[in-house]
Amino acid sequence: MAMSLQVRIMTPDRIFWSAQAEEIILPTNTGQMGVLTNHTPLITALDIGVMLVRSENEWISMALMGGFALIKDNQIIILVNEAEQASTIEAEEAETSFLAAKQALEAAEGRKDRIEANLVFKRARARYQIATQNPM
Repeated sequence: MAMSLQVRIMTPDRIFWSAQAEEIILPTNTGQMGVLTNHTPLITALDIGVMLVRSENEWISMALMGGFALIKDNQIIILVNEAEQASTIEAEEAETSFLAAKQALEAAEGRKDRIEANLVFKRARARYQIATQNPM
């Protein structure tokens, strides 16, 4: 039996997801980071984006709305304010929100508005990516 990762995603109100995985790809602030078994212990900040999980040769995607990941002894604890799975997102609604957020970001004036519009855009993009299984 090959070693696997024990992955747990926690939001403030519940354990969102808990399962074994062979590999995960996390959205960090410096880009995507892959994690396999026996990874070096690490704490990393997570960006708003898509997390990919490989379990039994199947990839599952989830949208993480920023947070932290703690990796130690093949245990991965992911603390986020919010997370969503593709099954709970309506693709057309996600696309509409994504296009609206993209337009709002392009139209944003001033630093504060651009920062807020960018957060809305990143959330909408992550939801759209997993709803349409479009990694972009």
